[in-house]
Amino acid sequence: MIAKQFSALALALLGGVSTLASAANDGQSRVNELLSSDSEYRQTWSSVVKKEERLPDWVINLSGASDQMNAVTEDGDKYLVGPLCETQDTCINKRLIVAFSMDKAHAYAMLVEVPAGLPADKSPTRHADYRFLGKPDEGMQGLLKEQLKKDPNWY
Repeated sequence: MIAKQFSALALALLGGVSTLASAANDGQSRVNELLSSDSEYRQTWSSVVKKEERLPDWVINLSGASDQMNAVTEDGDKYLVGPLCETQDTCINKRLIVAFSMDKAHAYAMLVEVPAGLPADKSPTRHADYRFLGKPDEGMQGLLKEQLKKDPNWY
């Protein structure tokens, strides 16, 4: 009898732990790991960049320095969103904000480039060039811009 109660308790605890682990894993991906982790991400990203001209290799390959991605909702749809920089040292000058739909069928991005050597007293926001990939609508463009604004070094 005690063994059955213990087994039931153990199963309940394991179920709760696996649920917590799944929730804790939400958004633990990094942009620079997506293409190697799942062929669906690779196919979707390939369709986004194939018609684009003059993209740097680090954008085409989603390689570089990256932080954790977050789950974000836009117009009722959930996306996995995160930043990617060419290198950690050049992040203020060259970065990409990427959003993949949770079903991995759609991807959007905003390439942000700021002239190198911009004085520290000059706002990168006012001197940046923005290029959208994947034909995002206004709502998605706003979501990508909001993600950029979360960077404390972006003003």
